[in-house]
Amino acid sequence: MAKRDETPEKQQGRVAQVRAAYSITKEVQPRIGLMLAGIFLAVIVVFVAVGFVLKNPILWGVTGIPFAVLLTVIFFGRRVEKAAYSRLEGQLGAGANALSTLRKGWTVDPAVAVTRNQDVVHRVVGRPGIVLVAEGAPNRVGNLLANEKRKHARVAPDTPIYDVVVGDGEGQVPLRRLSGHVMKLPRNLRPAEVTEVLNRLKALSANRSQLPIPKGPLPRNAKLPPGASRPR
Repeated sequence: MAKRDETPEKQQGRVAQVRAAYSITKEVQPRIGLMLAGIFLAVIVVFVAVGFVLKNPILWGVTGIPFAVLLTVIFFGRRVEKAAYSRLEGQLGAGANALSTLRKGWTVDPAVAVTRNQDVVHRVVGRPGIVLVAEGAPNRVGNLLANEKRKHARVAPDTPIYDVVVGDGEGQVPLRRLSGHVMKLPRNLRPAEVTEVLNRLKALSANRSQLPIPKGPLPRNAKLPPGASRPR
């Protein structure tokens, strides 16, 4: 009985998620409704056309419905993702939101370093080693990254350290490709070594008790540095 009672609630939750995703996407792409309808109808038309050639348009038209739904859903999912990143671009802390999509096996610490100019560095620890992700003015984040790399190298001297700057300029990684870029880095550490690195970094995090976290869309489920409060 309990399972039957939960089913309608889950269905309502999914419907609400789809509606929210559609609303967000429509803000960025006002013609998304027409685009989805166009894709669905185009697939049906193709199947019906094939049906006329094979002298059975009704059967082929019905057969084309699930394919039309599938392609429409795939297109919608990609547009939702693109719209979400479009809304985040330019906002402080957007990189932390993008990194929060990393799968199990990655530890993301947002805003491990923040300057008065609100340049920020996030830290990711995983099989590649330590990945420092910087957001801010290109002419300033270089020095901030170099400083953080030195600090982390002292604590974990044998651990590979990568640095990434979020942006659309030369040598930078666009926000929408950030998580994919991190996941493609070479696997240098074994799981036990990753745990050891995390333990070493606790000492470094303990010295950031008064870190000023700026206002920005940091993920709610992310772990903040000790003593830091989440922006309101």
